[in-house]
Amino acid sequence: MKTVLALGHDGMGHGDAELGRRVLANFLRKSTALRELSTVVLFNSGVRLAADDSSVLVELRQLHDAGVDILPCGTCVDHYGLRERIGVGTISNMDDIIRELNRAEKVITL
Repeated sequence: MKTVLALGHDGMGHGDAELGRRVLANFLRKSTALRELSTVVLFNSGVRLAADDSSVLVELRQLHDAGVDILPCGTCVDHYGLRERIGVGTISNMDDIIRELNRAEKVITL
C-alpha cells in the first residue's frame, strides 16, 4: 500500500511548539516502520523541516536514503526564503504533490 505522509507545519499536534517539534522528530525517526512509505510532502511551514538548519534534517535524510521521496512545495519554499537552504529532497510544485496524493493508497496528514 503506497503511503504518503503530508506535513503542513514544523511540529506535530497542537499546544507547546517545542514539544511538537520533539514529538515530530521522534515520529520521523520511527516512521520507517510505516508500511510502504513512499513520499513525504511538505507544505506551508512544513517546508522548514527540509531546511539545512532543521532539527529533523537527519531524520528526513535517513528516510530519503531509504528511498522515500521528500517533496517540499516550491511556492512555500520561496515564501519562507528557503530556496538556497533546502538540505534534503527535491523542490516540487503543486502538480507533483497532487500527483503523489492521487497515487497514494493511504495519506497520513500531521
